Amino acid sequence: MGRIAKADGHVSQNEIEHVEQFMQKLGMTQDHRLQAIALFKRGADSDFDIEPTYKKFMSVCGRTQNLRQMLLVYLIVMALVDGHFHPAEEAALTDIAKHLGYDQAAVKHLIDMVLNQSHFAGGKVSTAESLDDAYKALGVTKENSDAEIKRAYRKLMSQYHPDKLMGQGMPEDMVAMATEQAKEIQLAYDLIKKNRNL
Repeated sequence: MGRIAKADGHVSQNEIEHVEQFMQKLGMTQDHRLQAIALFKRGADSDFDIEPTYKKFMSVCGRTQNLRQMLLVYLIVMALVDGHFHPAEEAALTDIAKHLGYDQAAVKHLIDMVLNQSHFAGGKVSTAESLDDAYKALGVTKENSDAEIKRAYRKLMSQYHPDKLMGQGMPEDMVAMATEQAKEIQLAYDLIKKNRNL
């Protein structure tokens, strides 16, 4: 998160607040919080060599696609938290994703989905523009059939299913955050269903 926050040259107040909220959601103890802050600062340091961190993460979590994807989702949210997506943040995300086994097209697709899922945070659904966002949030288009849309929705919900994530070793606090993402996906799908009279 520190690497992404500093990618555009400075760490904004919004990014600091986001990290604070992230730590609160994870329910970190004071000691863990201090460790996390130190790690964030180290990641933001321009002299920090991130290569060993990639290797360590992949050795522990690399076989589990959902854990790799959840990390990317958290990092994408971090990049978007200050209201704009800087090219340096996208470059840093693409580099991290490459080390996690994702190509540039997959990263762009994931960024688009996360960006549009965030439009449904807090249950906000309103305009016709929201319908376009809903399709993008599921990674589909209006041209997809009902069956294709349902399949995309089920695949996403499966990736964020609490039991599945816990079975793959994701900590409970991170599962809770994945559940929030699932709520946004559900709202997007509900809007599409309503529009299509499904």
